[in-house]
Amino acid sequence: MFRTTEISNPAFESNHLRFITIKSENLKGRGDICVFVPPNTNLKDVPIVILLHGVYGSAWVWSQKAGVHLTALKMIENGELAPMVIAMPSDGLWGDGSGYLAHNNRDFEKWIVDDVPQALFENISLVSKKSSLFISGLSMGGFGALRIGIKYGNHFKAISAHSAITDIEQMPLFVAEDVAHYTQEDPSENSVWGVLQKHKTTLPKIRFDCGTEDTLITYNRTLHQQLKKATIPHEYEEFKGAHEWIYWQEHIKDSLRFFDKNR
Repeated sequence: MFRTTEISNPAFESNHLRFITIKSENLKGRGDICVFVPPNTNLKDVPIVILLHGVYGSAWVWSQKAGVHLTALKMIENGELAPMVIAMPSDGLWGDGSGYLAHNNRDFEKWIVDDVPQALFENISLVSKKSSLFISGLSMGGFGALRIGIKYGNHFKAISAHSAITDIEQMPLFVAEDVAHYTQEDPSENSVWGVLQKHKTTLPKIRFDCGTEDTLITYNRTLHQQLKKATIPHEYEEFKGAHEWIYWQEHIKDSLRFFDKNR
């Protein structure tokens, strides 16, 4: 599917992390994916978690700022979690953050939905098109996870977001780029609630959480109340914490457990 693919040499990999760079038509260039591959070589059709980063980051941040690969490995070794592959793609590296949306002649949404899984199918022997697919993320990545997971509910079995932006109108809290860049032609595509109303007949399992000292807590509470009022099944939790890595490092465990439960 891809004109070019580069993948890391196992002789130089560490901590079960693999790196893939592919040329993507959706990005009009190259995109990076960091992949945690559990050390069980005899497995097949292993579930895939696509884990999205927030603004300013890239494919490396979930592993190098939160150690998610080490967390997952420990949980697998302790029997808390069945083996799963965690794919951590870049957002396409547009501006301070692409929003995982289609804009500026690139389709950052399709990069996540189509290219990232296909890159895994072609390069990671533990997974296949039979693998269950999950999506998670933090902040802008939480927005991407909720919005994409809901919109493509036939692809994803479950979504779990942390400290999520819930509407593109919140992007200027973090990015220098004008919000007009992110605005979609269909207004319902601009918010989690809008996408949810449009695709409510094909929803996967949904959970999200937010820190009580987080800038985005009010927006997350509003989304929770909208879901409650519409009697849409979901899990919502609040924990002590702010918009910071120490919070996400701890609560990514909740996402992994949620996905394991819904595998």
